[in-house]
Amino acid sequence: MSARWLRQLAFGVRLASRGGVTGWTRVALTATAVGLGVAFLLLAASVPNLLQARDTRVSARVDTPQDAARSDRTLLVGRADTEFRGVRIRGRLLQAEGSAAPAPPGVSALPKAGEMVVSPALADLLADPDSTLLRARLDYRVVGRIADTGLSGPGEYAFYAGTDQLEGTRGAVWRQAAFGDPHPSPGTDSRLILLAVVAFVALLAPVAIFMAAAVRFGGESRDRRLAALRLMGADLPMTRRFAAGEALAGGLLGLGVGAVIFLAGRQLVGQFTLWDISVFPADVRPSLPLTALIVVAVPALAVGVALSVLRKVAVEPLGVVRRAGQGRRRLWWRLLPPAAGLALLAPMLVGVVDTDGQLARVQVGGGAVLLLAGVATLLPWLVEAVVRRLGAGGGVSWQIAVRRIQMDSASAARLVSGVAVAAAGAIALQTFVAGMETTFTSATGADLSRAQVTASLDQGTTYADAREIARRFAETRGVRTVTTVAYTDALDKGTEEYASVVVGSCTDLREMAQITRCGSGDIFLVGDSDMPRAGQRMTVMDADWTIPAAAKRVEGRALPSGSMWTRMILVTPGAAGRLAAAPLHLLLSIDLDQSDPDTGELVRNTAARVSPLMSVEGIEEVEYNNRFKGILSGIFAGTVAVLLLIGASMLATTLDQLRERRALLAALTAFGAKRGTLTRATLWQMAVPVALGLVPAMLAGTALGVALLAMLDFPIHVSLAHLFVPVAAGVGVVGLVTVASLPVQLRLMRPEGLRVE
Repeated sequence: MSARWLRQLAFGVRLASRGGVTGWTRVALTATAVGLGVAFLLLAASVPNLLQARDTRVSARVDTPQDAARSDRTLLVGRADTEFRGVRIRGRLLQAEGSAAPAPPGVSALPKAGEMVVSPALADLLADPDSTLLRARLDYRVVGRIADTGLSGPGEYAFYAGTDQLEGTRGAVWRQAAFGDPHPSPGTDSRLILLAVVAFVALLAPVAIFMAAAVRFGGESRDRRLAALRLMGADLPMTRRFAAGEALAGGLLGLGVGAVIFLAGRQLVGQFTLWDISVFPADVRPSLPLTALIVVAVPALAVGVALSVLRKVAVEPLGVVRRAGQGRRRLWWRLLPPAAGLALLAPMLVGVVDTDGQLARVQVGGGAVLLLAGVATLLPWLVEAVVRRLGAGGGVSWQIAVRRIQMDSASAARLVSGVAVAAAGAIALQTFVAGMETTFTSATGADLSRAQVTASLDQGTTYADAREIARRFAETRGVRTVTTVAYTDALDKGTEEYASVVVGSCTDLREMAQITRCGSGDIFLVGDSDMPRAGQRMTVMDADWTIPAAAKRVEGRALPSGSMWTRMILVTPGAAGRLAAAPLHLLLSIDLDQSDPDTGELVRNTAARVSPLMSVEGIEEVEYNNRFKGILSGIFAGTVAVLLLIGASMLATTLDQLRERRALLAALTAFGAKRGTLTRATLWQMAVPVALGLVPAMLAGTALGVALLAMLDFPIHVSLAHLFVPVAAGVGVVGLVTVASLPVQLRLMRPEGLRVE
């Protein structure tokens, strides 16, 4: 590149800031819009480091049973997780067995009995005046805070409490000599990785379109400046380099603004928790290769868009001519991107390429990009083809809007292309996720009309103790009924097969089997004819026991939680004998009066008084795979961010167009046009392209989602709900942008808008 070219580019850079208030307004709009896109890209580039840092901290604090003999380097750990008004709280009870017992990550010293260290989020929650019930449950003296190294994120609720009551307990208590995961879990399911790839593509594609639209701000005034330069002697190549320099200035300034927005936002990110996701500011570190790519790609995109726009404009010394003699847009080449996208996915659809490899992820990402790009390329042709056929019918506002779109259909299509692409990506994700749910979610079969909460205790309680515990729960405010299941295991030494021995009253046993007649001393068998059976010799708690010949066979019944125990020996207290005094596992199913919102918290407080190791869980009708649930949470959070970004893009573009047309708006008002009419015209001008853009969005999104499901052999299911939600979100964004732009439009309609400098 010669020095003369560099000087011309530098002149274009200086030209971007000239023009007084108007020029600076244009530069500020462009830099802010590009900066928002850059900040979003930097955030996306931080995801790998963010996930790695989070996984490292979580892995370092893992506490699992270990084959460790008791020594002064071991400690006992008990699980004491709880929940408070929808907030999950991770809790552990710790009892040191020696002076050198290890402390969890983030904890400088083990708390003594009756003390606890808490996360900052839990400390704030405990200090809340409305957390009286939680303070009664976690009745320990707070002596410290868990440092960041011991938390998954700043919004996590967690505590470590000291105790001296874990010795000799069973169940949720174990011994360990160190914290950390000695056996890391296997990698994420390849199908979930493909879902994450599609989510990234669907969320980032609108950002690219948003940034391409941002560098077009002030296009009409820029063309007039270039025409003035032509009048002063500049030739066409020089004007292109001037335009490239001006666009380069906007791109570079946008990089700086984006970096500032990113750094400022990173300091605030720790204060927000979205769908149980929270991150530390230090974790939000963009990957160096991705950052370098962003630094190069953003200015290149700005220059490329500016030069492509000039191809459609004839900049002459006496003015600017736009699309003079331009024919109708051609359709054939606009179909190439989606066709190429389907071609990339085709080898995996027929099984030629394995869906588990790295190549599959590249192909899926590339295919998704091309399909979504097809929405952006098809939209200008579709808008032009439809609007050209619209007649002169309708009201004045409709005619103004249609005529404006007919004069510049490309600008109308660009305005809503981001919404269309975002909707297409959301539809693809909705369709893909709906098909995957059958694999990564499962219906529990729970009957919430019988119970809504279960409480379990594995420490070992006698049947008399179990009845006393059930009575304490039954006396808790808001509890209607309590079903008690006290059980242990019975082993058939001949077959090495197990059955569950359940001790309970006739009322309790009827919750587990279809029993008509029941009395004291009865025994019931649930299972096949071979196991368990009358007369069978079993080993129960290291003692031999023979199932009485009078035992009756009955059909089993699912518990309120949906679980179905297939092999059971149901024993009434009169037939339990010494078993009634043996340590048994305890499971309670509790039916609540849900009119009181604090009933669940009162139940958890009762459980904490019985034993801090007693687990209370809400009964769910659907269970989610944890990794699948995490990816869904990330998708929802990213979708919200993209919609906000698209809304900001549309608002900035709309304001730029209104500013360019301020004289026209003022003239129409001066000649008697009503402000309401012009406002409705602006709404129609946005609504028509949006309605047309959602058509290819639905087609491309559904095609991508169905192709991915077919590729992974998931059931294909497309419902109107999967289409309605993204479409409604896109329409809502357009409506909000229109409302937000009204004050500026009304101000520009004043007679002062006719003044020119």
